[in-house]
Amino acid sequence: MKTTAAITAIGHYLPDYRLTNQELERMVDTNDEWIRERTGIIERRLMKDGATSDMAVHAINELLEKRGIGPEEIDLVIVATVTPDHIFPATANIVSHAVGANNAWGFDVEAACSGFLYSVNIASKFIETGTHEKVIVVGADKMSSIIDYTDRNTCVLFGDAAAAILLEPNTEGYGILDARLYSDGAGVKHLHQVAGGSRKPPSLETVQNREHYVYQEGRAVFKFAVTKMADVVTEVMQRNSLSGDDIAYLVPHQANKRIIMACADRMNVSAEKVMLNIHKYGNTTGATIPLCLYEWQDKLTKGDNLILAAVGGGFTWGATYLKWAM
Repeated sequence: MKTTAAITAIGHYLPDYRLTNQELERMVDTNDEWIRERTGIIERRLMKDGATSDMAVHAINELLEKRGIGPEEIDLVIVATVTPDHIFPATANIVSHAVGANNAWGFDVEAACSGFLYSVNIASKFIETGTHEKVIVVGADKMSSIIDYTDRNTCVLFGDAAAAILLEPNTEGYGILDARLYSDGAGVKHLHQVAGGSRKPPSLETVQNREHYVYQEGRAVFKFAVTKMADVVTEVMQRNSLSGDDIAYLVPHQANKRIIMACADRMNVSAEKVMLNIHKYGNTTGATIPLCLYEWQDKLTKGDNLILAAVGGGFTWGATYLKWAM
């Protein structure tokens, strides 16, 4: 049977500090009811000290312990993030060194909130071709490092977290079975970080103008996300002759509860089949999907059909069909 890439272990990390809606009420012109109604978020975790790599290291160490393997067995580490420790070197390199994965090579994938899905599908190809046996994919973001906590439109949305999966070969028909991934650079104007790159390098002016934070046009992003996430999920289901009854869980990127439930309605999937933790953690960008998998893993049964879906800034979007192997 064809070799596929299957998830064999998951690890995670959540900072201790909880930023509640009530605390945000004292920081900007907003209120708990408004935030809950429009986003579904009640609180989010923030990392006060440390970097994205620190969270990723915690997640990988937990994963290795659960799987009962040493870091020297890892072939490749991919980190999905928009908040790397540095422009270079790659956060994956820093993480690999920190955990002792001295036989692994690695790189970062920057595809905003779709970064984890992009990374999983890249990683699966190394498994499928037989060149790699153990590949770690980490979704990790310290979004608090690029959020303007005087901007009520964005500061209510994001949190910090990391979660990691281990992919290994499978010949029993489980694992990553299909995916459709897309991008459209026309969306850059709606969701981006203004300064810090080569188009607008850091300067005293960019700092004074608060241009190193996330800029988002909420309505445009919401409209795009509702349509595209549902479209790509429907496409993947049709390609694999799946109905809503065949799906154990939808595992959506946790950007907005209204977007998530609109996608579930389009799939004809009930709310009980939707992994939802946005109320606890907000939008942790690259970490949202693997964090859901971590929290739901005890409820999953070998052979369960899962659809993973995301939409990210820029725009990026996609969906992945996997059959649970654990």
